[in-house]
Amino acid sequence: MRTYRELFRAPEFTPLFLVSTCQVAGQTVSGLALGTLIYAATGSPLLSSLAMFGPSLAQLIGATTLLSAADRLRPRAAMTALPLAFALGTAVQAVPGLPVAASFSVLLVLGLLASLGGGVRYGLLNEILAKDGYLLGRSVLNMSNGVMQICGYALGGVLVAVLSPRGTLLAGAALYLTGAVVARLGLGQRPPRATGRPSVARTWRTNSLLWSSPSRRIVYLGLWVPNGLVVGCESLFVPYAPREAGLLFACGALGMLAGDTAVGRFVPPHWRKLLAVPMLVLLASPYLLFALRPSLPPAAVLVAVASVGFGASLLLQERLMELTPEELSGHALGLHASGMLAMQGVGAALAGAVAEETSPATAMAVMAVLSLAVTAGLAPGLRPGRRRDLGTGERRGRLLRSARRRGPSGRPESPPAAPSPVPARSPREQRRRRR
Repeated sequence: MRTYRELFRAPEFTPLFLVSTCQVAGQTVSGLALGTLIYAATGSPLLSSLAMFGPSLAQLIGATTLLSAADRLRPRAAMTALPLAFALGTAVQAVPGLPVAASFSVLLVLGLLASLGGGVRYGLLNEILAKDGYLLGRSVLNMSNGVMQICGYALGGVLVAVLSPRGTLLAGAALYLTGAVVARLGLGQRPPRATGRPSVARTWRTNSLLWSSPSRRIVYLGLWVPNGLVVGCESLFVPYAPREAGLLFACGALGMLAGDTAVGRFVPPHWRKLLAVPMLVLLASPYLLFALRPSLPPAAVLVAVASVGFGASLLLQERLMELTPEELSGHALGLHASGMLAMQGVGAALAGAVAEETSPATAMAVMAVLSLAVTAGLAPGLRPGRRRDLGTGERRGRLLRSARRRGPSGRPESPPAAPSPVPARSPREQRRRRR
């Protein structure tokens, strides 16, 4: 599957695309409105950053407790209920006079629920499309995310100026509600991908299995940490340029759209494993120049160029799917999404704390240095040919052989004792035995 026409002809991809589009638009509009509202009420760069990206921290809790449900819920029911919950929570945050602490409490609950969203959505994408179509399908969803962020931040900036931050939050709630309606009417009824009841213990066991592979572990770190630290830079756009923050966010979304389009549609397969590290370097390097406190036009160009590097996420996700059994794809992608968003929350908190002591521009440069240092440390493991990755079939065979060697108690069984050799009898003894 190499063309967009083939992709949109796949059953259920179009409604999945529309649901994802509505959700990203709602998140973008309401996030900008809430960040502006909190900054106006407190004047704190830290609280403003956490208002926009702090819910991602709650996904870390969800990834360790709720994520086993990603493969054990009916996809249509889950993708209908989650946007409804987001619409309700966003509408609550628009209530006049709501204390800041209450707003963050609602964000915590929404972040916990969002930890399931990535696993359900991208697990369903992996189920709808053939193996060779996942990268193109995910790149189209990312392109949609980029377009919706461009439009969402531009629309959010207009709505904040024309209406108010609270009116913009209600508009975000309406977008979430639209996504829930599309999911209910457009997606087909599918059974869960895995059996059994979701539980905290099952979530921990599957997380441990996914994390136990050194190859997967390095890919996960490459997906989470450099990305999260650069999002810390983005979380400071509001205090860096309060009136033009929407423009900076839109330029970042434009750059991400360009990177995802290039990677998903035009980069040949033999180049994909070679470009992950260079794109991670591109993701952070332009933010080093923010130490010079550039004015708005060059700052917007730097943000757009840096955001092209977000295309590295597509390349690393493709490698993650090569290393993961199909029945764990939803959980694996949910762990990726939750870990990535959690690290974005960590990056936002760290950037806000540095900005409190220095300035937003200095904090951006510091976060860029940290991102480049992490990329340099992970680069040897992310280069192709440095580590032998087991295929799914070989890995599953090893797991089965290991299970066969274990008894009911889970302890390795000792091999059965060889039968004792029967001593040879003399002719006289044989004659006696016959008598």
